[in-house]
Amino acid sequence: MTTQFAPHHSDEKISVELTREEALALTGVRFHNGHNIEIDARKKIRSAFEKTFDIAADRPE
Repeated sequence: MTTQFAPHHSDEKISVELTREEALALTGVRFHNGHNIEIDARKKIRSAFEKTFDIAADRPE
């Protein structure tokens, strides 16, 4: 799925609370048997985007 934002939305900010491990995983740090840490962090970010920008409402039905 691809979502596009208008240029005037590019400077809007969202807040996401991540654990230290989640933040490190998103920077590329690898944890032994810790792929789920990165997945959980990405899910949190995706959820924050969906709530902030109401992405679900923009999807064609």
